[in-house]
Amino acid sequence: MNTTTIASLAQLLDQKGLLAGTSNVTAENGETVVCGVDCDSRVAAPGHLFVCKGAAFKPAFLRSALDAGCVAYLCDASRKDELAAVADGAPALVAKDAGTLRLAMAHASAEGWGHPDQDLTVIGITGTKGKSTVSYMLRAILDAGRPKSRAAVIGSIDTYDGLIDEESHNTTPESPDLWRHLANARESGLAYVDMEVSSQALKYDRVLGLDLAVACFLNIGRDHISPVEHPNFEDYFESKLRIFDQARVAVVNLDSDDVEQILGRASRCERTVTFSASGKKADVWADGIASSYGTVSFTAHTPSWEGPVKIGMPGLFNVDNALAAIAICEVLGISSEQIVPALAAARVPGRMELLESPDPKVTAIVDYAHNKLSYQRFFPSIKQEFPGCRIIAVFGAPGGKAYERRTELPEVASQYADHIIYTEEDPANDPVEEICQQMADATPKGTSFEVILDREKAIRRAVELGFTGEGPAVLCLLAKGDETRQHEGNAFVPCRTDGEIFQEAANAWHEGHPLS
Repeated sequence: MNTTTIASLAQLLDQKGLLAGTSNVTAENGETVVCGVDCDSRVAAPGHLFVCKGAAFKPAFLRSALDAGCVAYLCDASRKDELAAVADGAPALVAKDAGTLRLAMAHASAEGWGHPDQDLTVIGITGTKGKSTVSYMLRAILDAGRPKSRAAVIGSIDTYDGLIDEESHNTTPESPDLWRHLANARESGLAYVDMEVSSQALKYDRVLGLDLAVACFLNIGRDHISPVEHPNFEDYFESKLRIFDQARVAVVNLDSDDVEQILGRASRCERTVTFSASGKKADVWADGIASSYGTVSFTAHTPSWEGPVKIGMPGLFNVDNALAAIAICEVLGISSEQIVPALAAARVPGRMELLESPDPKVTAIVDYAHNKLSYQRFFPSIKQEFPGCRIIAVFGAPGGKAYERRTELPEVASQYADHIIYTEEDPANDPVEEICQQMADATPKGTSFEVILDREKAIRRAVELGFTGEGPAVLCLLAKGDETRQHEGNAFVPCRTDGEIFQEAANAWHEGHPLS
């Protein structure tokens, strides 16, 4: 039973050096029990503490949360008087400043939700590429052979905690939402939490205080460098490495760049388990790697077992991802009898999805590949696994962040693609035509490419080229995966998935009625 009160939260934050003071907290109301923490007034609930955070926060949000039954609120000192005017004397915990507020929110969230991680086995997965795939592979293994789920999942595709099953908005949610999901998982009787941990979550303390049974570090590449993300690679890398500061066991890919630095930080954990797909001396490794149409196979070697493994999706790089899942299971004591069939059946929405058309001449791969490292893994694998096929790539770059992708992605793709179509990909507040022009300017001379700003039209054009060109073609529809929203301006606008658009266009061509 959670015995957290308004007064005990104030005492905790004061002990952490985060509290500037309190308002309207009395001996009587200080004993009011706090059973949760919210930072979104739309989910605010009775008995909760409400956190007033962010430059865009409006006093009306606090009023709404109090009307919903929140018993107190947390704000920073600069907003104290403004928010008191709408709070009708509600108890307030006041952090020293906006930066301190994030730390106070994280500590209060863990405490307010009753530290549910103590009753769960939490696995955190980080890396520049592969987090979602490893998470889904691990989920398939953990749930294998069970009549109901055993694992909660928190990641960039969806969020499932036993009570909530929804499309994700952030890879790793803000701390009040994260701890809510953990509490739901505990209430639902789930044993595991399988979660992706982003660099932003680590940098901005969204996972502060979370006990990780296992922290898995997949790889590191230059990405997410922008004024709104990380100012430089060093900041990005250091943020990723922080995952080991709160983990008991580290799982590390020996094939990653900067692996010595990763292993050095992992040494803070009680134990480190390594994996490798390249033959390096590791605890978990693979040989006999082979691919056929739509599948990859290899022989796995671990301290407790060895044997054949088949992955039911294309992509030679998925051997790395499967080995990461196997290494995590080695730590958790899960047997090969549970691992092997689950990996064969595992599927990841929007990741290396093989889509066949009515005509075997044209095939599509839908994948979330969106940065230099993922392109360096994706395209060589496609070239090897689909020999003799023309490669037609459709992709863009996001607005407002990761500006380096606008030059790096054309450089990598041009080495493998026979034709590139630049199009929209979550442009946010940047003009799509400007992003595509920058990508066109970065395209090496001699590369066949065109710009089609509308994504649906771009995919239809790729289908047209697939059906009308000579020989078989594989269409690579990249970055959006199975997403159903496009970030345009300050809104997320509904959109069709790349796979849906492809299937419709391919069927129309096969029937002799191509779409315009």
